[in-house]
Amino acid sequence: MLPRVLEPEVMDTTAEAEDYDSMDHAEVNRRFVDDFLQAFGKLHQPFVSPPAIFDAGTGTAQIPIELLSREIPFEIHAVDLSEEMLVVARRNVEKAGFGNRIRVKPADCKALMETSGSYDAVISNSIIHHIPEPLAVFKECWRILKPGGLLFLRDLLRPSSEAELERLVTLYGGPHASHGAKMFRDSLWAALTVEEVQAMAATLGIPQGSVRTTSDRHWTLEVVKT
Repeated sequence: MLPRVLEPEVMDTTAEAEDYDSMDHAEVNRRFVDDFLQAFGKLHQPFVSPPAIFDAGTGTAQIPIELLSREIPFEIHAVDLSEEMLVVARRNVEKAGFGNRIRVKPADCKALMETSGSYDAVISNSIIHHIPEPLAVFKECWRILKPGGLLFLRDLLRPSSEAELERLVTLYGGPHASHGAKMFRDSLWAALTVEEVQAMAATLGIPQGSVRTTSDRHWTLEVVKT
């Protein structure tokens, strides 16, 4: 198994934010939203107001925008530690016409200010591999989730070998010497394995089966809080 090699926790330059936003995440984002909505639809509880969704590490807010494009009445709080990412996120939200339903703000997902049990669902797409000590993020996401709410986290999966890593970069990273390929390669090195995620989730009482491999390069944690 490849050792984990950390990458910078925050993409905090204008160039990095713009580069990330310009990459083609459309298919991955659609699949994330499809899978989240399928899981959320299984919740057996009435909502007297629009469900409150918390997006941890929203980046440039592509997931919240994709989610609301499905014409579902969610209220979304989207946070990120990178101010430069949030500049692009606010621009994207306003352009999409969702400024009244997506609240974008800075926050450190390792130490959130939100009240415990505040949200009907907590989601995150690809924040975990940026965090040196990811357990802190798992704890905070779990803490702010209401009983009966859905925790839905997805991130990259660290390959078992360097050959497999390079195969994935060739498939999904764009031109081999491009900046996008380098970003993807660094992210795969920094990602967790399913077993590592399962071990962290177990400390919160989350069953091992809630964490599974869901593509050749992703794991997903899907669980309802009891």
